[in-house]
Amino acid sequence: MDCCFQRGDNYLRALKWYKSLSDFRKRNEEGFFLLEGFKAVQQVIKCTPGSIDELVVTEKIFSELIKEAKFPVRIISESQFKVISSSKTPQGILAVVKIPHNSYCPELPDRIGLKILFLEHIQDPGNVGTLIRTAVAFGFSGVILSRQCADPFSSKVLQATAGSVLSLWIRRTEKYAQCLEKLKISGFKVFAADIRGESHIDFSSGSKQVVVLGNEGGGITEPLLEKADIRFRIPFDSQRIESLNVAVSGSVAMFCISQGIGW
Repeated sequence: MDCCFQRGDNYLRALKWYKSLSDFRKRNEEGFFLLEGFKAVQQVIKCTPGSIDELVVTEKIFSELIKEAKFPVRIISESQFKVISSSKTPQGILAVVKIPHNSYCPELPDRIGLKILFLEHIQDPGNVGTLIRTAVAFGFSGVILSRQCADPFSSKVLQATAGSVLSLWIRRTEKYAQCLEKLKISGFKVFAADIRGESHIDFSSGSKQVVVLGNEGGGITEPLLEKADIRFRIPFDSQRIESLNVAVSGSVAMFCISQGIGW
Protein backbone atom coordinates (compact mmCIF):
# COMPACT_ATOMS: atom_id res chain seq x y z
CA MET A 1 0.00 0.00 0.00
CA ASP A 2 1.24 3.50 -0.84
CA CYS A 3 -1.13 6.40 -0.35
CA CYS A 4 -1.05 9.98 0.78
CA PHE A 5 -3.43 12.16 2.78
CA GLN A 6 -3.62 15.97 2.91
CA ARG A 7 -0.63 16.49 0.60
CA GLY A 8 -1.19 19.87 -1.02
CA ASP A 9 1.21 19.46 -3.93
CA ASN A 10 -0.55 16.19 -4.86
CA TYR A 11 2.50 14.06 -5.63
CA LEU A 12 4.47 11.35 -3.88
CA ARG A 13 8.21 11.63 -3.30
CA ALA A 14 10.35 8.77 -4.54
CA LEU A 15 11.54 6.48 -1.76
CA LYS A 16 15.14 7.22 -2.74
CA TRP A 17 14.52 10.89 -1.87
CA TYR A 18 13.91 10.00 1.78
CA LYS A 19 16.93 7.72 1.79
CA SER A 20 19.09 10.49 0.32
CA LEU A 21 18.57 12.62 3.43
CA SER A 22 21.05 10.38 5.25
CA ASP A 23 23.71 12.41 3.41
CA PHE A 24 24.70 15.79 4.89
CA ARG A 25 24.95 17.54 1.52
CA LYS A 26 21.51 16.38 0.48
CA ARG A 27 20.00 17.48 3.80
CA ASN A 28 21.58 20.88 3.43
CA GLU A 29 20.42 21.15 -0.18
CA GLU A 30 16.84 20.07 0.49
CA GLY A 31 16.47 21.74 3.88
CA PHE A 32 14.98 18.67 5.59
CA PHE A 33 16.02 15.84 7.88
CA LEU A 34 14.33 12.57 8.87
CA LEU A 35 13.31 11.96 12.47
CA GLU A 36 12.39 8.38 13.39
CA GLY A 37 10.58 6.73 16.28
CA PHE A 38 7.37 7.24 18.27
CA LYS A 39 8.77 9.29 21.15
CA ALA A 40 10.94 11.53 18.98
CA VAL A 41 8.13 12.27 16.50
CA GLN A 42 5.60 12.84 19.29
CA GLN A 43 8.02 15.30 20.91
CA VAL A 44 8.23 17.36 17.72
CA ILE A 45 4.47 17.18 17.13
CA LYS A 46 3.95 18.47 20.67
CA CYS A 47 6.57 21.23 20.71
CA THR A 48 7.15 22.36 17.11
CA PRO A 49 4.39 20.95 14.86
CA GLY A 50 5.02 23.67 12.28
CA SER A 51 8.43 22.18 11.54
CA ILE A 52 6.93 18.95 10.16
CA ASP A 53 6.60 18.74 6.38
CA GLU A 54 5.26 15.19 6.22
CA LEU A 55 4.74 12.02 8.25
CA VAL A 56 5.56 8.64 6.76
CA VAL A 57 4.05 5.61 8.48
CA THR A 58 3.28 1.96 7.87
CA GLU A 59 -0.34 0.85 7.63
CA LYS A 60 0.06 -0.96 10.94
CA ILE A 61 0.98 2.31 12.66
CA PHE A 62 -1.72 4.48 11.06
CA SER A 63 -4.07 5.67 13.82
CA GLU A 64 -6.82 8.14 14.58
CA LEU A 65 -4.20 10.48 16.07
CA ILE A 66 -2.28 10.59 12.80
CA LYS A 67 -5.50 10.88 10.76
CA GLU A 68 -6.18 14.14 12.56
CA ALA A 69 -2.68 15.51 11.90
CA LYS A 70 -2.53 18.94 10.27
CA PHE A 71 0.28 17.93 7.92
CA PRO A 72 0.57 15.39 5.10
CA VAL A 73 0.60 11.72 6.09
CA ARG A 74 1.90 9.03 3.75
CA ILE A 75 1.24 5.34 4.31
CA ILE A 76 3.72 2.83 2.90
CA SER A 77 4.36 -0.88 3.31
CA GLU A 78 6.72 -2.25 5.95
CA SER A 79 9.16 -3.38 3.25
CA GLN A 80 9.17 0.13 1.76
CA PHE A 81 9.71 1.63 5.19
CA LYS A 82 12.77 -0.55 5.76
CA VAL A 83 14.25 0.89 2.55
CA ILE A 84 14.17 4.47 3.84
CA SER A 85 14.78 3.80 7.53
CA SER A 86 18.24 4.14 9.07
CA SER A 87 17.22 2.12 12.12
CA LYS A 88 18.02 -1.58 12.60
CA THR A 89 14.60 -2.03 14.21
CA PRO A 90 12.24 0.47 12.52
CA GLN A 91 9.16 1.51 14.49
CA GLY A 92 7.19 2.31 11.36
CA ILE A 93 6.96 6.07 11.80
CA LEU A 94 9.16 8.97 10.71
CA ALA A 95 8.77 12.67 10.13
CA VAL A 96 10.25 14.81 7.39
CA VAL A 97 11.29 17.90 9.35
CA LYS A 98 12.47 21.32 8.21
CA ILE A 99 16.02 22.22 9.23
CA PRO A 100 15.77 25.47 11.24
CA HIS A 101 16.92 28.61 9.46
CA ASN A 102 20.60 29.57 9.89
CA SER A 103 21.56 26.25 11.53
CA TYR A 104 24.71 26.09 9.37
CA CYS A 105 25.85 29.70 9.56
CA PRO A 106 27.76 31.79 12.16
CA GLU A 107 24.99 34.38 12.54
CA LEU A 108 23.70 34.25 16.11
CA PRO A 109 19.94 34.60 16.75
CA ASP A 110 18.44 37.86 17.99
CA ARG A 111 17.35 36.12 21.18
CA ILE A 112 20.51 34.34 22.28
CA GLY A 113 19.37 33.39 25.77
CA LEU A 114 21.48 33.13 28.92
CA LYS A 115 23.04 29.63 28.86
CA ILE A 116 24.89 28.34 25.80
CA LEU A 117 26.58 25.00 25.09
CA PHE A 118 29.69 25.21 22.89
CA LEU A 119 31.15 22.05 21.29
CA GLU A 120 34.48 21.86 19.48
CA HIS A 121 35.35 18.82 17.30
CA ILE A 122 33.19 16.32 19.22
CA GLN A 123 32.85 13.58 16.63
CA ASP A 124 30.87 10.81 18.29
CA PRO A 125 27.17 11.19 17.34
CA GLY A 126 26.05 9.67 20.64
CA ASN A 127 28.02 12.26 22.61
CA VAL A 128 26.72 15.18 20.54
CA GLY A 129 23.13 13.96 20.78
CA THR A 130 23.33 13.32 24.52
CA LEU A 131 24.82 16.77 25.12
CA ILE A 132 22.08 18.47 23.11
CA ARG A 133 19.40 16.52 24.99
CA THR A 134 21.01 17.44 28.32
CA ALA A 135 21.28 21.10 27.32
CA VAL A 136 17.53 21.14 26.66
CA ALA A 137 16.82 19.41 29.99
CA PHE A 138 18.80 22.02 31.95
CA GLY A 139 17.35 25.08 30.24
CA PHE A 140 20.14 26.01 27.80
CA SER A 141 19.01 28.22 24.92
CA GLY A 142 21.41 27.20 22.17
CA VAL A 143 24.26 25.02 20.98
CA ILE A 144 27.22 26.10 18.85
CA LEU A 145 29.23 23.36 17.12
CA SER A 146 32.38 23.38 15.03
CA ARG A 147 32.10 21.86 11.55
CA GLN A 148 34.20 18.91 12.76
CA CYS A 149 31.45 17.95 15.21
CA ALA A 150 28.94 15.27 14.24
CA ASP A 151 26.06 16.87 12.34
CA PRO A 152 23.16 17.50 14.76
CA PHE A 153 20.63 16.49 12.10
CA SER A 154 22.21 13.13 11.27
CA SER A 155 20.26 10.00 12.23
CA LYS A 156 22.57 8.83 15.03
CA VAL A 157 22.70 12.24 16.70
CA LEU A 158 18.92 12.61 16.39
CA GLN A 159 18.41 9.22 17.98
CA ALA A 160 20.43 10.35 21.01
CA THR A 161 18.55 13.64 21.29
CA ALA A 162 15.21 11.80 21.62
CA GLY A 163 13.43 14.47 19.56
CA SER A 164 14.71 17.44 21.55
CA VAL A 165 16.90 18.87 18.78
CA LEU A 166 14.35 21.57 17.87
CA SER A 167 13.94 22.73 21.47
CA LEU A 168 16.91 25.14 21.22
CA TRP A 169 18.73 27.02 18.49
CA ILE A 170 21.72 25.40 16.76
CA ARG A 171 24.70 26.79 14.87
CA ARG A 172 27.21 24.42 13.24
CA THR A 173 29.90 26.44 11.47
CA GLU A 174 33.59 26.60 10.66
CA LYS A 175 33.53 30.14 12.09
CA TYR A 176 32.65 28.86 15.55
CA ALA A 177 35.48 30.79 17.22
CA GLN A 178 33.96 34.03 15.92
CA CYS A 179 30.68 33.02 17.54
CA LEU A 180 32.45 32.69 20.88
CA GLU A 181 33.99 36.14 20.46
CA LYS A 182 30.54 37.60 19.80
CA LEU A 183 29.22 35.97 22.96
CA LYS A 184 32.10 37.39 25.02
CA ILE A 185 31.44 40.87 23.62
CA SER A 186 27.79 40.41 24.59
CA GLY A 187 28.82 39.81 28.20
CA PHE A 188 28.93 36.02 28.39
CA LYS A 189 31.35 34.36 30.80
CA VAL A 190 33.16 31.42 29.21
CA PHE A 191 33.80 28.23 31.21
CA ALA A 192 36.03 25.72 29.40
CA ALA A 193 36.56 22.09 30.38
CA ASP A 194 40.31 21.42 30.64
CA ILE A 195 42.18 18.56 32.31
CA ARG A 196 44.62 21.20 33.65
CA GLY A 197 41.84 23.46 34.90
CA GLU A 198 40.67 24.37 38.40
CA SER A 199 39.23 21.52 40.45
CA HIS A 200 37.16 23.92 42.58
CA ILE A 201 34.65 25.95 40.61
CA ASP A 202 31.65 28.21 41.29
CA PHE A 203 29.04 28.73 38.56
CA SER A 204 26.98 31.25 40.53
CA SER A 205 28.72 34.33 39.12
CA GLY A 206 27.19 36.01 36.06
CA SER A 207 23.83 35.45 34.42
CA LYS A 208 25.23 34.88 30.90
CA GLN A 209 27.32 31.70 30.68
CA VAL A 210 28.87 29.47 28.05
CA VAL A 211 30.23 26.00 28.76
CA VAL A 212 32.85 24.83 26.23
CA LEU A 213 33.67 21.16 25.65
CA GLY A 214 36.29 19.70 23.33
CA ASN A 215 37.20 16.62 21.32
CA GLU A 216 36.95 13.23 23.01
CA GLY A 217 40.68 12.57 22.72
CA GLY A 218 42.36 15.94 22.33
CA GLY A 219 40.13 18.26 24.34
CA ILE A 220 39.71 21.93 23.45
CA THR A 221 42.26 23.45 21.09
CA GLU A 222 44.67 25.97 22.59
CA PRO A 223 43.40 29.00 20.58
CA LEU A 224 39.91 28.39 21.92
CA LEU A 225 41.13 27.74 25.46
CA GLU A 226 42.79 31.15 25.43
CA LYS A 227 39.34 32.73 25.06
CA ALA A 228 38.06 31.13 28.27
CA ASP A 229 37.45 33.17 31.39
CA ILE A 230 37.71 30.08 33.60
CA ARG A 231 39.12 26.62 32.92
CA PHE A 232 37.64 23.85 35.01
CA ARG A 233 38.01 20.12 35.55
CA ILE A 234 35.71 17.71 37.34
CA PRO A 235 37.49 15.96 40.23
CA PHE A 236 37.22 12.16 40.17
CA ASP A 237 39.13 9.09 41.35
CA SER A 238 42.01 9.07 38.85
CA GLN A 239 43.42 5.95 40.47
CA ARG A 240 40.44 3.95 39.30
CA ILE A 241 39.60 5.64 36.00
CA GLU A 242 41.64 7.66 33.51
CA SER A 243 39.00 10.15 32.38
CA LEU A 244 35.30 10.96 32.15
CA ASN A 245 33.31 10.74 28.95
CA VAL A 246 32.77 14.20 27.45
CA ALA A 247 28.98 13.80 27.56
CA VAL A 248 29.18 12.93 31.26
CA SER A 249 31.48 15.87 32.00
CA GLY A 250 29.27 18.24 30.05
CA SER A 251 26.14 16.99 31.78
CA VAL A 252 27.68 17.55 35.24
CA ALA A 253 28.75 21.08 34.27
CA MET A 254 25.39 21.98 32.73
CA PHE A 255 23.52 20.74 35.78
CA CYS A 256 25.70 22.82 38.09
CA ILE A 257 25.32 25.90 35.88
CA SER A 258 21.54 25.46 35.84
CA GLN A 259 21.55 25.32 39.66
CA GLY A 260 24.14 28.08 40.12
CA ILE A 261 26.40 25.81 42.15
CA GLY A 262 29.89 24.30 41.82
CA TRP A 263 32.15 21.72 43.36
